[in-house]
Amino acid sequence: MFIIARLAFKAIRWVFTYLNQMRVMNKIKGLPMLPIIGNIHQLGQKEEFLCKMTEMATKFKDEPIFRFWRGWLPVIVFHKGEHLDILMSGSKNTEKSFEYDFLHPWLGTGLLTSHGEKWSARRRLITPTFHFEILNDFLPIMNEQADILIEILTKISKSEADVDIFEKIGLCALDVICETAMGQNVNAQHDANSKYVRTVKQISSLIRARAFDLLQWYDFSYSFTKPGKEHQEYLQILHEFTQKVIQQRHAEFETSNLATQKRIAFLDMLLKAKSEDETITFSDIQEEVDTFMFEGHDTTAAAASWACQLIGSHPDVQKKLHEEIDEIFGCTNRNITNDDLNKLKYLECVIKETLRLFPSVPFFGRIISEDTTIAGHRILEGTSAIIFSYMVHRDEKYYPEPEKFDPERFLPENTKNRHPYAYIPFSAGRRNCIGQRFALMEEKVLLANILRKFEIKSKNTIQELQPTGDLILKPLVGIPVKLTLRNMKA
Repeated sequence: MFIIARLAFKAIRWVFTYLNQMRVMNKIKGLPMLPIIGNIHQLGQKEEFLCKMTEMATKFKDEPIFRFWRGWLPVIVFHKGEHLDILMSGSKNTEKSFEYDFLHPWLGTGLLTSHGEKWSARRRLITPTFHFEILNDFLPIMNEQADILIEILTKISKSEADVDIFEKIGLCALDVICETAMGQNVNAQHDANSKYVRTVKQISSLIRARAFDLLQWYDFSYSFTKPGKEHQEYLQILHEFTQKVIQQRHAEFETSNLATQKRIAFLDMLLKAKSEDETITFSDIQEEVDTFMFEGHDTTAAAASWACQLIGSHPDVQKKLHEEIDEIFGCTNRNITNDDLNKLKYLECVIKETLRLFPSVPFFGRIISEDTTIAGHRILEGTSAIIFSYMVHRDEKYYPEPEKFDPERFLPENTKNRHPYAYIPFSAGRRNCIGQRFALMEEKVLLANILRKFEIKSKNTIQELQPTGDLILKPLVGIPVKLTLRNMKA
């Protein structure tokens, strides 16, 4: 009897909380909602979510924020940079939203998914591993993997077949992150069907699907479903692989001097930190290595691939890029140096404009940590907030003709008076992406090498590629391009 009364009390309390949420949150403009169901029936499948969100942002373009209901959970959406101070500045509202919980089984609570003191401690631990001198040590790896990519693309171009550049760059980026994060060569470019490579793709797909399906949200029931069982199987494969690499690397670390190693990985830095601080565990290290793997390849590959699509459909931009690259490299096949990267000014503008139109992560999720007021609207503690970077980057106030691809927007003279949160491809504030210099460096290396060798011609329009926003912003069916070997004259 006591248990029944307790359950009844919880149910009544939940109902009153829910009714209060509806009363408060529905004062914010948004789509008409149904009790319990919310707006799920209007948001579509994960392939449609970006389109539906864009439609809402357009409908409420004059509003500072808008809202929708994911089932019984209210969500507020920020789509203008000038209202982001409350989430980007200061130490409040830094906890990630519940969607990130689906990453916990794979990534634990590492830098991406943790908050509070644990996040602060991890940030302090990892920041030195992204020092520019250490990043320079990774340049040879990026050059080597880019050489392999160019070799593969050359064979395809000679056959006059189209190439899915998204797939090929994705495999190259996976090779780069495996070697830089773990010191492990998985040879993804030559063996796309290897167990580890397949598993990374498979578990990412399951996580994306789960985030968009209310029936898969609860761990207990999910564990009995076919996707849940597959998820557990893939987790075991990935964790066993990472644990094995960590143990092997640790054994080598114990018997060698880090300063004399020819190739240093992020993992080595973490093992060094562990040797100096015994409170750091192997579990802590695994969380961060798995996080590097998750964050460090799809995002970079997406940016470089969308850049190829945009370059291939804008001959004037491609001509300027070829002129800049030819001036720096001439007809040589030498590796790219750090000095070269600093000279690729126009390429950097192209990458930044690509990330404006196609930010690798189109949505960031946060939790409002306490009752607050935003643009005159009361927001309740615990409410999920989405930062819709895809539309933040299309604010006509800062980007006239926002759908136009115009790299010159990022020339120094054109960025002076832009709001600091009007461009956030790597988020901003305390929780900005720690690997953004690594990402830009890799994207420059890959794109510069492709453009040294080829002319790119896009085969589809952006609309035909159907950009899809889930964990990252990707095309629904790849990015086919035609690559033609350039006639370089000495």
